Amino acid sequence: MTTPENSKPENVSPNPESESESEANTETLAKPALNWKVVLFNDEEHTYDYVVEMLTSACNLARENAFRCAVEVDLSGRTVVFYGTRGDCEGVCAKIMAYGPDHRLPQSMSSMNAEVQGL
Repeated sequence: MTTPENSKPENVSPNPESESESEANTETLAKPALNWKVVLFNDEEHTYDYVVEMLTSACNLARENAFRCAVEVDLSGRTVVFYGTRGDCEGVCAKIMAYGPDHRLPQSMSSMNAEVQGL
């Protein structure tokens, strides 16, 4: 919509450079869609302490949230531990799968299993 010259609102800058700067700032604030998740699967080779430690390290979860995930994975067999872009989720999944065995259990031979899934 155009306005006549003499009825310009006072808060509009006549400088077109400042308009393009604000458009550029808006573009840099756009965030990628968080269309991916990391799902952690249960097994009998890891303790709650391991799961909490691993999730605080790999997913940057608070201990309380990591414990909730540990309970959920134990009771339901799976839990979502991270949402993000595909690249971020792949990074978190790789950290989980590289975390190593649970030193508290002699039968623990590897990391827990996790996978990246689209929403």
